[in-house]
Amino acid sequence: MYFFAGRRLRSKLAFQAMEAGNSGDETAMKLLIVEAEAHMAEFLRQGLTQEGHTAVCASDGAEGFSLAKSSEFDVIILDIMMPKLSGYELAKRLRGENVTTPILMLTAKDSVPDIVRGLDLGADDYMTQPFSCDELVARLDVLNRRDLAARAPKLRVANLVLDPARREVVRGEQRISLTRTQYSLLEHLIYRAGRAVSRRSLIEAIWSFDREIKENTLEAFMHLLRNKVDPPGRLKLIHTVRGHRYMIRAQDLAQSEQP
Repeated sequence: MYFFAGRRLRSKLAFQAMEAGNSGDETAMKLLIVEAEAHMAEFLRQGLTQEGHTAVCASDGAEGFSLAKSSEFDVIILDIMMPKLSGYELAKRLRGENVTTPILMLTAKDSVPDIVRGLDLGADDYMTQPFSCDELVARLDVLNRRDLAARAPKLRVANLVLDPARREVVRGEQRISLTRTQYSLLEHLIYRAGRAVSRRSLIEAIWSFDREIKENTLEAFMHLLRNKVDPPGRLKLIHTVRGHRYMIRAQDLAQSEQP
């Protein structure tokens, strides 16, 4: 059974439904929801559809297995307590059949052994209730981006090359060693090369919604990233744009200014 943060989830979905085309950065996903309770499956389907995604529902593990094998999905949302095949059994069987679609287990089973078992059997993420719509959508987006990155070609800006599959960064002939946060910041910017990205959107993309991250923390990370990517004597690639935004591009910006 699912236990939602009721009013917050419903009001958030309703608000976002009124904002058609709310963000050009969002990627529409095709999602498989495997959930035994019909009203909860429909509630998830409607909410995620309002977010701009396509959602298909399966009412038990066996149906979920058949759909996951016969159709392409970006992420599978999987309950654990289901008839015919439990979520654990379904995840194990899918991985055994070399179905690599990312799996997010969404369940009320919140003990550490339950979480560890789900991840060990092939789930890519595990989410317990209660939860917010913001967090669910963010986690789905992360799983999808991670899967796309694993299959993505190398990304280039001038002589800076980012390899999403290997999580490697090279500028010219020199490999750049980045921390996980520095890499995530650079990846977020380079996917949007030539476009100004707000500090708030960077904070929300890199850090989870439940953490209070101040803009001066972001500035500190960006300073460290710049020191590695744009050392003295190199063409500056990471720019600060008026309006509290960042941009990565090869050309100098008339409105660029360092923090």
